[in-house]
Amino acid sequence: MAIEIKTHDIREFRDPATKAAFVEKVSKSFREIGFLIIKGHDITPELQQRAYQKIDTFYKLPYETKAKYELPGTGGARGFTVFGKEHAKNAKLGDLKEFFHVGVEVPKGHPLEKEYPKNVSVNDAVPEFDETLRELYEGLKGLGLELLSAIAIDLGLSENFFTEYCEYGNSILRPINYPPLKGDEHPDAVRSAAHEDINLITLLIGANYPGLQVKLADGTWLPATSKADEIVINVGDMLQRLTNHRFVSTTHRVANPPKELAGQESSRRYSTPFFLHPVSSMSLKALDSCVSAENPAKEPPITAGEYLDQRLKEIGLK
Repeated sequence: MAIEIKTHDIREFRDPATKAAFVEKVSKSFREIGFLIIKGHDITPELQQRAYQKIDTFYKLPYETKAKYELPGTGGARGFTVFGKEHAKNAKLGDLKEFFHVGVEVPKGHPLEKEYPKNVSVNDAVPEFDETLRELYEGLKGLGLELLSAIAIDLGLSENFFTEYCEYGNSILRPINYPPLKGDEHPDAVRSAAHEDINLITLLIGANYPGLQVKLADGTWLPATSKADEIVINVGDMLQRLTNHRFVSTTHRVANPPKELAGQESSRRYSTPFFLHPVSSMSLKALDSCVSAENPAKEPPITAGEYLDQRLKEIGLK
């Protein structure tokens, strides 16, 4: 039977009668391919449309204007990152994209307040940009915490195991712009080279143009397509480490448009992943329930913060 990306309804998790079945389906998807699609969530079409309107307005500003929102020396933790700066691990060519980062906001006086940089306000150039992306951030975080609760149950942990680590974790909302290609790009450059995500799980609201592909065990690439009201979810390296590779952080990429369409405005791709991270102090040592004499720990212990720093250096952001 061919491997495919399955669609699951989050409302099943909220119903006691179907909760256990939902947990098993999510676990199976994460074990087999590391990707799934969620429907029935609370991220409204109106919010998604409003967010993409703000994102479109921002990215169509002159480069000199966008560059004002870049924070040099921060590793791109907040604000704008210029086109071509990020690259996949071990890749020499930059990805054909630019992006913006919105991060966690903690209550005044919170112990983590000084650990996180301030978000960059864009309201002076794009009215209500900040508030709209904050609303999307919080909605995706809420859905992500629900999915992590399902994962915790599958792992034999307390249902709220991940919540204390992730409620004010170092999560990032990343609106990405993949502009039409000019034709002078390096022949090997792609919109987003093959990579794995760093975090626990990633939530991706529907993109306006195709291109996301998932690498299967046999080396073939499977298109990851979803409807406008669905959200693509995938396992990141941190969750793979925690579960001693029970859940797989699968290689994926964003392919270039066909050559005959690549220069057209219609080939512009916007996508907005939410990278759900824990706090930096969380240990990524493999969980006891995932380690045995027959299946010893595959990776050395490391904290989430240490692992994030290591990976940001590898992809050119530090």
